[in-house]
Amino acid sequence: MKKVHIFGLIVIAIAIGIIVSTYGNASTYSNFTEAEELAKEGETTEIHVVGKLKKDVTGQIVGMKYDPVMDVNHFEFMLVDTNKVVKKVVYLSPKPQDFDKSEQVVVIGRMQGDHFECNKILMKCPSKYTNEKPDFKEATAKRM
Repeated sequence: MKKVHIFGLIVIAIAIGIIVSTYGNASTYSNFTEAEELAKEGETTEIHVVGKLKKDVTGQIVGMKYDPVMDVNHFEFMLVDTNKVVKKVVYLSPKPQDFDKSEQVVVIGRMQGDHFECNKILMKCPSKYTNEKPDFKEATAKRM
């Protein structure tokens, strides 16, 4: 075999190795029921659960607990997944900025007993994704 062919085979082998290793880390969106089943089976991989914050009839968030004086790295809230299952989520880091304004939340972690312990929170804020164009005329008029 020529050196070019051997080099090509090595590059292909490395590419296949990279694809296989990243496939193992790929995660799909799940729900709390599947997270509980995986935890009962002893699965320790992290999953993504997508949901919305539990709110009362007035639109206030229910079950959110964060006291930075007591413990800055302990934040709890209630999340409703896509199947309308409500679970307590514990985030062992400070409360994310603008969390109260988020429309949809993705938590990444695993079930720990009666709650979902996440190590990462992704938020979709409605203000970022509106189709409305900013009103520059109003802002300019206020400056004058």
